[in-house]
Amino acid sequence: MSKITKKVYPVMGMHCAACANNVEKIVKKQEGVEDASVNLAAAVLTVDFNSDVVSPEQLKDAVMKIGFDLIIDEDNSMEEQEEAEHSYYEQLQRKTVVAWIFALPVAFMGMFFMDFPGINWWMLVLSLPVLFYSGHAFYVNAWKQAKHFTSNMDTLVALSTSIAFLFSLFNTLYPQFWYEQGLEPHVYYEAATVIIAFVLVGKLMEEKAKGKTSMAIRKLMGLQPKTARILRDGKEEDILISELKKGDKVSVRPGERVPVDGLIVEGDTFIDESMISGEPIPVEKKLNDKVLAGTINQNGAFVMSAEKVGRETVLAQIIRMVQEAQGSKAPVQRIVDKVTAVFVPTVLAIAILTFIVWMIVGGVDDFSYAMLSAVSVLVIACPCALGLATPTALMVGIGKGAEAHILIKDAVALEQMRKVDTVVLDKTGTVTEGRPTVTGWLHDAGWVNEHKGILYAAELKSEHPLALAIVEELKKDGNKPAIIDSFESRTGRGIVVTRGGKTYWAGSHRLLNDFGAKVSDLLKSMVEEYERSGKSLVYFGEESTLLAVIVISDKVKPTSIQAVKQMQAEGKYVVLLTGDGHLTAQNVAGEINANRFIAEALPDDKENVIKELQREGRVVAMVGDGINDSQALARADVSIAMGKGTDIAMDVAMVTLMTSDLLLLPKAFKLSRKTVRLIHQNLFWAFIYNLIGIPIAAGILFPMYGILLNPMIASAAMACSSVSVVLNSLSLNWRKL
Repeated sequence: MSKITKKVYPVMGMHCAACANNVEKIVKKQEGVEDASVNLAAAVLTVDFNSDVVSPEQLKDAVMKIGFDLIIDEDNSMEEQEEAEHSYYEQLQRKTVVAWIFALPVAFMGMFFMDFPGINWWMLVLSLPVLFYSGHAFYVNAWKQAKHFTSNMDTLVALSTSIAFLFSLFNTLYPQFWYEQGLEPHVYYEAATVIIAFVLVGKLMEEKAKGKTSMAIRKLMGLQPKTARILRDGKEEDILISELKKGDKVSVRPGERVPVDGLIVEGDTFIDESMISGEPIPVEKKLNDKVLAGTINQNGAFVMSAEKVGRETVLAQIIRMVQEAQGSKAPVQRIVDKVTAVFVPTVLAIAILTFIVWMIVGGVDDFSYAMLSAVSVLVIACPCALGLATPTALMVGIGKGAEAHILIKDAVALEQMRKVDTVVLDKTGTVTEGRPTVTGWLHDAGWVNEHKGILYAAELKSEHPLALAIVEELKKDGNKPAIIDSFESRTGRGIVVTRGGKTYWAGSHRLLNDFGAKVSDLLKSMVEEYERSGKSLVYFGEESTLLAVIVISDKVKPTSIQAVKQMQAEGKYVVLLTGDGHLTAQNVAGEINANRFIAEALPDDKENVIKELQREGRVVAMVGDGINDSQALARADVSIAMGKGTDIAMDVAMVTLMTSDLLLLPKAFKLSRKTVRLIHQNLFWAFIYNLIGIPIAAGILFPMYGILLNPMIASAAMACSSVSVVLNSLSLNWRKL
């Protein structure tokens, strides 16, 4: 059976959109690869592949053949990438310094000492370190691309500088060739060297700025301790986190971070879980309580048993989710990819056409102008800004979301959220506190205390929040669960069990009707009163006889009321959707001032509500717990899960609000609007820059105004355009949500 695996691998050596495109294309060509997507700003490859057909090593080999590298060591990929990026940055710094040390004298000589005897030879000698040391990578990469009939930014830089250099070299070695034709032999060493120097400065600034876009991931990575203190034969021993195994006993002292997910087996403490839950108050932890990696132990020492290690921990899942989201592509990026796929070949064609037109119009006398214009076109058109416009904005947006406890699964969700005009809210745990408690018992005829044990055993097998409340109440009163013969869960209705040949049930009003049971006149008025006050009711009975009604309260969070108010102020239509009875739903909807409510909704009904709203032309966001509401979440245009820590339904929802605070929802919508606005701004400036820059570089203003763009100025403009796009994206970090 084939196994499709989704992985995110860092890619080293990419510089522009064309680089990212080439990596993507070569990976997609490999047999067994279902889909591949490369994010330039994050420098990652997201790939779905059949692990039975193709291995990560084969993908790495394919990528290396076109001049790039893939980090496939998953356990240390972030560390390796950081190390490689740091090494690359230092190397880039050295090459940039060397380039300017030699380029400045060359430029100075070219401007002020052109008539000095032997000056061309001096310029040639000083140019060599710039081209063969500082610019070495451009030529190597361009050659690797050419061998596979592809091109990228390196192609443009290598072509422009080598044309300028080789033409100058020819004129230095054989000046008489031009003298014999009555022409002056010009050299352009300064253009070749300064272009490389400016491009390197641009790349250096870009790398520094791009490093800041992944700051959110680095902060999350910093929460994971590097070592753990394990107990072996009664002795403590420090080992690397990567060496920890399930079942290992780990000692955690006050003030330390919990190294992995596990259970406390000795001691008790208070733990600061704010990095997971957003709650600032430390949580008390006792024997057999769960603790999560990255959380901070406050005041007690304890020993834990490692349950989830490595990539299985909640923190690792969150990091992986943010990485995948930052590596994903927004729909607008796919349009950009199509443009950049033909961009470099088009630029090469424009450069050749520029040269031909100059030669036709001006003849041999304008050869220098023709060559300079063609070189300027090649330099100014480097597609860096275009390639960075979308991914840098997405990385910053998704990173900012993660810092605010808003986990966005992919770029599509981030782009889609701004279009949402209707928000459907589940009640329990979303609008309410999600900590239901039993506040009353109404006993009907036939009730005996023995029934508590049956109800206890039945609800113990259910995972519904209301069942948990009943179990807690029965446990508190010292009841013991009875032995039951069978158990059946009826989705959206409740549970049915058998004991001693009799059938017992517990659940909603629908289940009451299914068994033909009736609420007696004695209880009817009290049941209606509880429903009107917004309480949830669980009916418990035997066959067609109602035995008891359990009254459960779940308070509406004050922040839910504020969140609904904020969303409505932005013009959003808010719908409350619940499986509770009509009166309970009406009460809660009134409390939060929802535009509409739908009660007694089964999972199928919830999905149909979403469909109905979409048929009305609405863009719908569904907010639920990600498990009970999975059908509705899957149907919605944007699915949003509420929950804390391990309860986060990361696999179901596009967006996860890590705290149970609905006030994060308006922030998520605001983040979407701001990020998409940034993308549009970046794309506008990147496209406008190329649309204006290329014709000017080609010499369109020369006949009218005598303006010709110097290749050195073109290279400086190109460097500035890329940096400005990255800095514009980073500005989102300083804006309030």
